[in-house]
Amino acid sequence: MSTSVWGLATALALVFILCSTGIKAETMMPGYERSQWFGEQVREIRMDTGVRMIVDAPEVMHADRPTLVVFYATPNGNTIEQTLGCAITPDLDWHFDIQHIAAQTRRLRQIDTRDNIVLVCMEAQGLSWPSWRRTHADSSSIIRKIVEQTIKEMPGSSVNAVIAGHSGGGSMIFGFLNAGDEIPSYVKRIAFLDADYAYSDKEKHGEKLLGWLRASSENHLVVIAYDDRDIELNGKRVLGPTGGTFRATYRMIERFENDTALARSSSGDIDRYDGMNGQIRFFIHRNPHNKILHTALVGEMNGYLEALTAGTSCESKWGEFGGNRAYTKYVQPAAISVSNIPFRPGRAEAGSSVMKRVAQMPLAEREAIIKAEIEQGNLPEYLRNFITIHVKAVDSKGKEHTAVYQVAPDYLAVGSDKDFVRVPLTPMTAQPIADEFRCILPTRKMVNDIYLQAEVKLDPKPLTEAREAVDTFVQHNAIIEEQRRGKHLGALIAGIKKDVVITNMLADRPEHVAIYGWHKLDGSPIQPLTTVHKNFYVDYSHGIRLVKRAMIVDGQPRDIRDVLSDPLLCVLLSDEGPVSKSSYY
Repeated sequence: MSTSVWGLATALALVFILCSTGIKAETMMPGYERSQWFGEQVREIRMDTGVRMIVDAPEVMHADRPTLVVFYATPNGNTIEQTLGCAITPDLDWHFDIQHIAAQTRRLRQIDTRDNIVLVCMEAQGLSWPSWRRTHADSSSIIRKIVEQTIKEMPGSSVNAVIAGHSGGGSMIFGFLNAGDEIPSYVKRIAFLDADYAYSDKEKHGEKLLGWLRASSENHLVVIAYDDRDIELNGKRVLGPTGGTFRATYRMIERFENDTALARSSSGDIDRYDGMNGQIRFFIHRNPHNKILHTALVGEMNGYLEALTAGTSCESKWGEFGGNRAYTKYVQPAAISVSNIPFRPGRAEAGSSVMKRVAQMPLAEREAIIKAEIEQGNLPEYLRNFITIHVKAVDSKGKEHTAVYQVAPDYLAVGSDKDFVRVPLTPMTAQPIADEFRCILPTRKMVNDIYLQAEVKLDPKPLTEAREAVDTFVQHNAIIEEQRRGKHLGALIAGIKKDVVITNMLADRPEHVAIYGWHKLDGSPIQPLTTVHKNFYVDYSHGIRLVKRAMIVDGQPRDIRDVLSDPLLCVLLSDEGPVSKSSYY
């Protein structure tokens, strides 16, 4: 879900009711979607100012509990998705496995049962907070308004904020500080995760931080850094004589020591400075082997968890800073590996029974029942295990691209693994099912690529009588199953149906259906791409192959719809050029 405006009045009203009554909010927050992972509530916000955010809230927001909103700014060159992290796969860029802010937040939710913990991951246009701030004269005001509007919309008995960031994300923190003479009282924690490059006494950062810390014993400052003065990349020194977080951190320490005592201690390779009864905490890795520990401090060493729990009762409950990853079981699967198809209900009807029930119904009534059955999860288990398709192509500028996307192993069916029937559907029924499951329908090129990579290829068996009858649908399904005998259920299968596809030809033929395929064993399709039929036509030969919207292009996650419309990347998925309309709506 995307929006460039803030919540509607009705959304605010509902939040207000939840906060006022002190009841537990069991339902979804307005404007949020249920995540595929861990039952979380998720909302994407795109602002006209060039800031994108993903808000990740727990499965249940308790209106009678305090809410803590963690604003985490992405590091330079990293997307929100990379910052949140996921399980790594051979096709996935390594940046997805270095911070794991989502998994660490989930771990924190498990040990902090007092608060609703909401993560707001913030990305600046161009993937650089310093660059974005330079191009927006009012950047500090924008950042402050984003924070205040977000916490205003959150339920909870009280709502407070953590301002945090890694690397260039520290620029967002300093932008927030620069927005006023004082740090607001709703901020309870500020965390620099190797991110305090821009600390400046001229900007009165130290003065503001100390004033805020003195204002309440509940306020905490955590700074994590390492000795980066001599690090090298490809044999060259990375930093100049004044740069880096090591020097910036000691400038901050020196400023603080003018006003308050800091006690130094050491453990292993880490020096620690504590002050104001634990409100101030500096961790500085001495880096004896001169490695680049920049992001390792955040993810590999549990730095985010340390930064959010230092000085609290939760600090000793999750593991230790510098120890093994404390959040492994909370890492979500790779974005491309999970579908949005619900579990099959325990008492769901068998496929043959459903088809018998709808056999004599008019088309609209029949498809409404089949759609309802499928959307509530009444489809075979094997159809939930999508298969990865690998493609590569050279764009119009001569650059080669590689991509992977995932497709259902077979055509859409109703029933169980033991009793299912493949169901031909009109595009006007197939499209909302695809949307519900976060999928699209394939293009002609995708159908060809799927056939080439199919493990099971069967010889087409056309029928000529009563082509639009449900009994013929069932008959054709039985023929396919006889052909498939002895072959693994769930293997990628092709050559058994024509695909309902998306194509640019539909722009000139609205309210029609596009079909293509049904490849013979020599690889040639029986059905050329055509839009001859109206969109209410369906016969036994039509099949609905679901394709996940999430895909990976050149190691980066993309929405397949965006790739289809991209003038360069479309060659991976389309042989018609860019496909601007990837839906039948």
